[in-house]
Amino acid sequence: MSDYLEPPKRYGKEPEPRGNVVKHSTKINKNDIFTLGGMDVPFFAITIALLTIGLVMLFSSSYPYALQNENDSYYFFSRQLIFAILGVVVMLVVSKINYKLIKVVILPLAIVTIGLLGLVLFYHTNVGDFRRWIQLGPITLQPSDIAKFTIIAIMADYVSKNAKKMRKPIHGIVIPMVILAVFCGLIYLEHHLSCTILVFCIGATIMFCGGTDWRIFALGVGLMAAVIVVVVLNPEVLMNYAGDRIKAWLDKSFDPSGLRWQTNNSLYAIGSGGFFGTGLGNSKQKFLYVSEPQNDFIFAIVCEELGFIGAGIIIALFAALFVRGVKIALRTDDKFGALLVIGIVSQVAVQTIFNIMVVTDTIPNTGISLPFFSYGGTAILMLLFEMGIVLSVSRKSNQKKV
Repeated sequence: MSDYLEPPKRYGKEPEPRGNVVKHSTKINKNDIFTLGGMDVPFFAITIALLTIGLVMLFSSSYPYALQNENDSYYFFSRQLIFAILGVVVMLVVSKINYKLIKVVILPLAIVTIGLLGLVLFYHTNVGDFRRWIQLGPITLQPSDIAKFTIIAIMADYVSKNAKKMRKPIHGIVIPMVILAVFCGLIYLEHHLSCTILVFCIGATIMFCGGTDWRIFALGVGLMAAVIVVVVLNPEVLMNYAGDRIKAWLDKSFDPSGLRWQTNNSLYAIGSGGFFGTGLGNSKQKFLYVSEPQNDFIFAIVCEELGFIGAGIIIALFAALFVRGVKIALRTDDKFGALLVIGIVSQVAVQTIFNIMVVTDTIPNTGISLPFFSYGGTAILMLLFEMGIVLSVSRKSNQKKV
């Protein structure tokens, strides 16, 4: 009778799964390179809205400075527009590619990123005491912009592979912190304190969402808070430029024609905007009062021209992008994809919060840019590439269009 209880034998190949069935194997099937299904339309729409408003505000805020220093009012806008168009194309292409392919390139991506972070310390453009940019012909590359995505990919891969071990101190704290220390250390040596803090926050967010014991995590946050207090009370322990900026933040009368100049004029711009703003294009502070208004302090010009209402709408759009991204992550049944999305939208959220806090003099001037708004070809290209990955995850998760 036992012969009749054996399961029937199958001959030939097993039938291929249909539709968007998620494969949990780390191997990528050749037929699974492209992702089917509709993208998350609200997330795409919010991205395009922020990009469009950002380009308009970049031109409005930058043309006096561009005319004065580059003899071309369209200098920053035209270059940013080229990278933005290229970035949208990249975003749409990436959105159709299976995000799991990132696992295949994580090791070479890490090697290249660490190599660039090391190279920029010795071969860089001479901008004060900063070592952040590599000149490649007409293009300036900022390795730290690439490092933001690299750390997201590495941490998402590590946490998803060690999900059941994340509550253990070694796997949940020690190993991830070593990974973060390598990237944060190299970025700090570039004299880029703001990006160092940002990369650390991204990694910590992925660790927390990935299952690190909250008690150990809380202890780490407490220690970090203690370090921040010590540094604020003793700014001389940091590099000169960072320590001086903390002094300028604590003492509002510190060097008003130097380190306080940009922050003071930023506050003047915000105050001048009032509730409804002075109107698009009508800022006075952008006429060489706010230094390089196309970069870190562009939000001050936004507040001056669009007022409290306009600034509030833009902040609401950033909040909507974050909330929609979290919803995409929660609807994704693949831990790696979910953590990728969490890391990307957390990067945008933390960077936006830091930038607004700097512009409003809530924290020291750290030199951090505003996503979608601040001038920077590498930054906008990498940002739209990341938005494409979120859209790819949304396709794979079979989300319904809303």
